[in-house]
Amino acid sequence: MAETSSIKLVVEVCNAKNLMPKDGQGTASAYAIVDFDGQRRRTKTKFRDLNPEWNEKLEFIVHGNDVVDTEILEINLYNDKKTGKRSTFLGKVKIAATGFVKAGSETLVYYPLEKRSVFSQIKGEIGLKVYYVDEKSDPLQPEVDAKKAAVEEKPPEEESKPGEKGEQKVDEKKEEEKKDEEKKEEPKPPVKELKKEEQNQPNPPAPSDGNAEKQPSTETPPAQVENPPLAHTDKALTQGKEEKGSGKRSVPSIVNDIELGSLAGDRSRNAYDLVDRMPFLYVRVVKAKKVNSESKNSMYAKLVIGTHTIKTKSQSEKDWDQVFAFDKDGLNSASLEVSVWSEEEKKENEEAKVETCLGTVCFDLQEVPKRAPPDSPLAPQWYGLESEKWPGNDVMLAVWIGTQADEAFQEAWQSDSGGLIPETRAKVYLSPKLWYLRLTVIQTQDLQLGSVIEAKARGLELYVKAQLGIQVFKTSRTSVGSLSSSSSANPTWNEDLVFVAAEPFEPFLVITVEDVTNGKIVGHAKIPVASIERRTDNLTEPKSRWFNLVGDEERPYTGRIHVQVCLEGGYHVLDEAAHVTSDVRAAAKQLSKAPIGLLEVGIRGATNLLPLKTKDGTRGTTDAYVVVKYGPKWVRTRTILDRFNPRWNEQYTWDVYDPCTVLTIGVFDNGRYKCDESGKDVRLGKIRIRLSTLDTSRVYLNSYSLTVLLPGGAKKMGDIEIAVRFTCSSWLSLIQAYATPMLPRMHYIRPLGPAQQDILRHTAMRIVTARLVRSEPPLGQEVVQFMLDSDTHMWSMRRSKANWFRVVGCLTRAAAVARWLDEIRKWVHPPTTVLLHMLLVAIVLCPHLVLPTVFMYVFLILALRVRCRQRLPQNMDPRLSYLDAVGLDELDEEFDGFPTTRSADVVRVRYDRLRALAGRAQTLLGDVAAQGERLEALCNWRDPRATGLFAVFCLVASLVVYVVPFKVFVLGSGFYYLRHPRFRDDMPSVSVNFFHRLPSLSDQVL
Repeated sequence: MAETSSIKLVVEVCNAKNLMPKDGQGTASAYAIVDFDGQRRRTKTKFRDLNPEWNEKLEFIVHGNDVVDTEILEINLYNDKKTGKRSTFLGKVKIAATGFVKAGSETLVYYPLEKRSVFSQIKGEIGLKVYYVDEKSDPLQPEVDAKKAAVEEKPPEEESKPGEKGEQKVDEKKEEEKKDEEKKEEPKPPVKELKKEEQNQPNPPAPSDGNAEKQPSTETPPAQVENPPLAHTDKALTQGKEEKGSGKRSVPSIVNDIELGSLAGDRSRNAYDLVDRMPFLYVRVVKAKKVNSESKNSMYAKLVIGTHTIKTKSQSEKDWDQVFAFDKDGLNSASLEVSVWSEEEKKENEEAKVETCLGTVCFDLQEVPKRAPPDSPLAPQWYGLESEKWPGNDVMLAVWIGTQADEAFQEAWQSDSGGLIPETRAKVYLSPKLWYLRLTVIQTQDLQLGSVIEAKARGLELYVKAQLGIQVFKTSRTSVGSLSSSSSANPTWNEDLVFVAAEPFEPFLVITVEDVTNGKIVGHAKIPVASIERRTDNLTEPKSRWFNLVGDEERPYTGRIHVQVCLEGGYHVLDEAAHVTSDVRAAAKQLSKAPIGLLEVGIRGATNLLPLKTKDGTRGTTDAYVVVKYGPKWVRTRTILDRFNPRWNEQYTWDVYDPCTVLTIGVFDNGRYKCDESGKDVRLGKIRIRLSTLDTSRVYLNSYSLTVLLPGGAKKMGDIEIAVRFTCSSWLSLIQAYATPMLPRMHYIRPLGPAQQDILRHTAMRIVTARLVRSEPPLGQEVVQFMLDSDTHMWSMRRSKANWFRVVGCLTRAAAVARWLDEIRKWVHPPTTVLLHMLLVAIVLCPHLVLPTVFMYVFLILALRVRCRQRLPQNMDPRLSYLDAVGLDELDEEFDGFPTTRSADVVRVRYDRLRALAGRAQTLLGDVAAQGERLEALCNWRDPRATGLFAVFCLVASLVVYVVPFKVFVLGSGFYYLRHPRFRDDMPSVSVNFFHRLPSLSDQVL
C-alpha cells in the first residue's frame, strides 16, 4: 500500500557516552538499530570507541493518527562482532510518542540506557534528537532539501538491498506528485488553532464519538428573557457554523494528536457514569418560512413554557439555528409554545417597532421524544404555524428530551446558568508552560567609564541588572579594580540569575550595567528570548556570547558584556505550594513520560449553601460554581444561578503522571456575571484529595464539608458531593513511580537554594495568576490565589500553633515508647518485665534472628491495622488546622496584608506577643545547642578533669569488653538496666550526673 502521509518522524542519533566494554579488549564497536511502527533503520558502526559519535538522521514515515497513541520509538545499541558471531547487547531506550516535538523545537537529550533483563550489564547514555516534520505545513520548501535528506538517511551498505532502493525512489516520486496536487487544494486550518479550540472547551458530558462540537466563533445578539427565574443577559453569543450534525472533526496529521496529549483509553469520552443524568428539554429553532417571501422584515422566534419566555436573535435573511436547553425539573408547565414574530421597520411618527405574530405551534411535553447518545441528533422538521391572519407560514425546529450528555448541551442556551452569559459557562483553562531562564553574567570589557585612573580614584562600583517582563534581578556589586590590576576596567562577576519564563515568551531579556556611585546607566543590551538556547540537562554547557552595550544617543557603544543564557528544560517550575503539588513533569517535552493512569472527577452537586448576597434587596441568594485543578489543567463548571442546592453533574478527566500528587477542588460564588456590577467571586470552601490514598479502579462517592476561614472565625458554608475514580493502566508503572525521584533529574544534579526556590515559586504563581486573569472569561485573581495557596508563606499565629502541635503529635509516639520502657524498667507490670528478660536472652543467644523478628513484627502490625485504614479520602481537618481555639485578634492578624494596615497600638500589642513566643523558642534552641556542646566537651578538653575521666573510662571499658565475651556483656548490661526497683536508687545515675556537669558555651553568649 503506498504511503499517503506527509508526516515524517526524524530520529537524529548523535552520540553515546560511557558504554560498557563488550569486545573483551576494553572497548566496544557500537551501532544503533531504531524501530518505529514496523520500520527499522540502522546506523553505521563506530569501531573501538566507548564514546561513539554518529550524527546520523533516520527518517520514518507516520502512517496515521492512531500510530501516535500506540507506537513507541525503540533504540537498541549493539556491539558489532565479526561475521558469524552474534552481536552483544549494549542497552536500549524506549520513548513514548508524547515526547515528540515539532521540527525547530528539538534539543539534544541524553537518555540512560536500560537493561534488557535483570542480568544485563549495561551502563552509559545515548544522545538523541527526536522530532517530526510536516511537509504540507511548508509548501515552499525546496525539493532539493528533501532529496538531500533522503540521501543522508540511507541505511548502511551492510543492510541495504537493491530492491529497497528502487522502492524508495518510487515512493519519493509518488510523494512529490501528491505534493504538487495538494498545492492546488485549499489550505487547511492550522493545527495550533484546532488545539486552542479543543483546549478551551470543557469535556462534553458523554458524547458518543468522543469529539466535542466546535466553540462558537461569530458574535450575535443575545437572546432576551422575560419573567424570572430564567435570568437574561446582554452578553454577545459566539456561535460557529462550520460543523453541524455529528460534530466530528478530521485532522489528517498526527501533529494535533501529539500536541493535545494521549487520549487513548480515556473512557470518560464514552461513559459519563460518575454523575447523575439530568433531564433537559432541548429546542433547536433553525429557521422560518413566510408565504410572502418578498418582505425583508426581520423575524424572531419566541418560546413560552408556563411563565417563562425566551426569544431568539432577530434575523432578516439568516437562519437562527439556536438551541435552548431547559432544566426539566424547573419547568412549571406541560406544554411548549413556539411562535414566530415579524418586526417592521420603525417609522418617523412611531415610538417603537411594530411586531406581528406570524403563527404559533404547540407541543405537549408528555409526547416529546427522548434521545440519548450514541443516538444520532434529531433532525429538524417543518411545522405549520397556526394563525388566522397569516396562514401558511412554517417554522423548522426539533424538540427532544435529553440529558447533559447531549452534544448540543455545550452550545445551547442553558436555563439553569442564565442562558448565554460567558461568565457562567463551563470552561477549561490551561496554565502557561513555564521555563527557568538562567543568565550567567561572566564579565564586561571595554566599559566607557571615562578615564580609568579617574574611575579608580572615585572608587566606582558596578552591578548588572537583568529584567524579563516584571522580573528584575541584580548581581552583587564589584569595584572597577585596583591600580595594580591589569584588568581594572573589566570587572568579573560569574553569577547566575534565574528567571521564570512563560510561553509565549517576553520579547527581550534586557541586561543593564549600572554605576552605583553615580546612579547612572553605563549601557544596556537586549537579547531576544526566542533565540535563546534550550537544554534539558547539565551535560551540554550553553555557549557563551558577547553582546555590545548601548548607551544613549551620544554613546552608541559603551562596551560589551560576556554572558551565558539558556532555557532550562530539565527543571519543573513549581507554581503551587510544595505540599499540594499536582504536577512534577519537566518543562522540556522531550523528557515527558507516558501517563500511568487516568483521573476522573464527577462534580455532582452541593447542598445547604449559605446565602452570600441579596437578590432584589429582599432575599438571599447564591450563584455557585466549582473550580477543579490538577496539573496545568483548570476546570470551571457552569454557574447555577439562585440555588442553595445546585446540581452540576459534570465529569472531567486528567492524565496522571505521578500518583503522589494532589487534586484541588474549590467552590465559589459568582460575582462577575452581571454586566452592571463589578464584583469579586467569594470563596465557599476547598477540599483536597491525594491520589496516593485512592484505590485503583474504585469509585469514591462522598460528601465533603465546605469550611472557609473568615475574619470572624471558621464557618461551614455547605457540603459538596464529589465522585472520584483513579484508574491505572499498568501496575508495574505505578509501583515503579514510588522508587523514582519526585522531581526531575536537574533538581538533584544542580539544585536551587531554598530561598531562591521560594522566590521563583511565588514569581511563577504571579505569572499563572496574571495569565488566567486575562483569559476570556477571566478566572478571577482571588480564585487562582485561593486554589494555589499563594499566602502560605505569610505569618500566621494559627498555622504556627498547628505546626507546633503536629510536631508534638509525632514526638508523642516516641514519648509513649519511652514511658513503656520506663514502666518495664520499674516493674510496674512484672509479667511484661519477665517476658522482656526472656526476649533479651533470646536476642543474645540468637542474634541472627533479630532482624527477621523485627520485620515480621512490623508486618504483623501492618496486617492487623489494614482493617482500620481510612476508607474515604480525607477532607480539611478543623482540629488539625487549629480552628477551634483561635482568637479573633489572631485571625485579624492572619488576614492583615503585607505591609500591615492596622493601627500602631494594635501592631505594638501583636509585636509584644510575638516577642514573648520568640523568647520561649529562643530558650528552647539554646537548650538544644547546650546538649550538643556538652557532647563536644567530652573530647575537646575544655574541662580537663571531665575529659580525663572520660578517657580513663574508655580505657577501662576497652579492656573489660576485650576480656568479657560480648554476649555476656550485653546480657549483663540488659539485666542491670532491668533490675528490680529495690536494687535501684531514686537519684539520677552517675552517667546522667556526669553529662549534666559538662560545660557548654552558654556562658560565653552576651
